[in-house]
Amino acid sequence: MASGTLYIVATPIGNLNDITLRALEVLKQVDLIAAEDTRHSKKLLDAYAIGTRLISLHDHNEADRAGYLLQLLQQGQSVALISDAGTPLISDPGYRLVKAVREAGEVVVTIPGACAAIAALSIAGLPTDRFLFAGFLPAKQQARRTALEELLRETATLVFYESPKRIVELVQDVGLVLGEQRQLALAKELTKTFETVTTGTALELVEWLQADEHRQRGEFVVLVEGYIVDEGEVVIDPKILRALTLAKEQMPLKKACALVSELTGVPKNQLYDVALKQFNA
Repeated sequence: MASGTLYIVATPIGNLNDITLRALEVLKQVDLIAAEDTRHSKKLLDAYAIGTRLISLHDHNEADRAGYLLQLLQQGQSVALISDAGTPLISDPGYRLVKAVREAGEVVVTIPGACAAIAALSIAGLPTDRFLFAGFLPAKQQARRTALEELLRETATLVFYESPKRIVELVQDVGLVLGEQRQLALAKELTKTFETVTTGTALELVEWLQADEHRQRGEFVVLVEGYIVDEGEVVIDPKILRALTLAKEQMPLKKACALVSELTGVPKNQLYDVALKQFNA
């Protein structure tokens, strides 16, 4: 066990048997474990008789904890970072800590393992050669729809996390913004007893979710088929399309296309053709 090293340790996302041998070795031998929720992580540590001292590191205290942990590393101690489940930093705390440690010239080592996004991609039946992980979308409807609009013509498979509280609303917005023909996969309770993967269009999956409230329980990975480009179709950067959307709210479509064309250099006729399809103008 190298002193002065920060270990980023992946932990199971459900089934405790998914912990790796290397992860167990590191968690037993480090001087300190920084955990998102110490009460939650203690269950995992107790299951493997690991008595290493725990300290909390979450969104609300990471800035303060990062300085303290960096001091320990500089004194030659070793620290492991874990989250409640899966790989730390993937929609979990830890970015500020890792950034600070690397900038200080200390060593950061990964102990890979479970990740819900990757696990879902491997069994969803959607393309995996290119994917875009977007984590949790905004909780408020308008902000969520705006975020989806920016992904409208993204050709990679889209991957989101969502809580049971908003899963129906998210799937509804995917259908509204990205189109009813897109294929989706909902993966929930991965590696647990009631692991479920259900596929279909947004409308089909909303109906499936609403048919039984128990289906809305659990943590979800939502995967969405990427945009399929028609032969000869011009693909425009989503950020430019977002600018066009905002401009269209203030002026007629043709003027909006002319303005965005002048600012970006994209021919206004291309913008206009794409806008006709996107806005059904």
